[in-house]
Amino acid sequence: MRPSGRDLSEMRPVSIETGFTKHAEGSCLIKIGDTHVLCTATIEDRVPPFIKGSGLGWVTAEYGMLPRATNTRMRREASAGKQGGRTVEIQRLIGRALRAGVDRVALGERQITVDCDVIQADGGTRCAAITGGWVALRLAVNKLMKAGDVISDPLLDPVAAVSCGIYAGQPVLDLDYPEDSEAGVDGNFIMTGSGKLIEVQMSAEGSVFSRDQMDQLLTLAEKGVGELVAAQKAATA
Repeated sequence: MRPSGRDLSEMRPVSIETGFTKHAEGSCLIKIGDTHVLCTATIEDRVPPFIKGSGLGWVTAEYGMLPRATNTRMRREASAGKQGGRTVEIQRLIGRALRAGVDRVALGERQITVDCDVIQADGGTRCAAITGGWVALRLAVNKLMKAGDVISDPLLDPVAAVSCGIYAGQPVLDLDYPEDSEAGVDGNFIMTGSGKLIEVQMSAEGSVFSRDQMDQLLTLAEKGVGELVAAQKAATA
């Protein structure tokens, strides 16, 4: 039995509220269970120096957690004078994931920055950030297309992510914090709407896992991502 009472292949409730902030070109508040992430997308008519003049666009991301997103207060990274290693790793992951679904030629020489701020954490924050980040990106690109600044749609396929793991010896979908903190195996699966893999992060945390178990987790991930993509499409329709 899972602590939440969910079935092994059952996602937490998912909701996506678009237009959550006034000023960003694209924004949403994504809630996956008790994990809540605010995602905003900002369009800028510039690109990093290493692609300047290439005609290619760029999508990047920043990620952070509010001090009381967790059970105990975390010190703001700004007050420490630098980002932690976990933060840097996650925001690079989000950027890589979102770029995988973008035609950078069609985007043109501009940058879209997706900011993902965790308001409340209960497991799977990076996955929620990627899933909500794509929604914010979709809304920002819609504005570019409506204004005629982009001729063809640069978003090739939705991008979403979900966690899966081995908890109490069973493969489970969409780990919440009680499961994530005790899972013997933990994985994050980032996929496109058409079912293609972008990135898989898998690690044994106290027990090893077999090829068969990994295949079971991938099957669960495909189901979860399918549900998340359906939620993304409904939110941006």
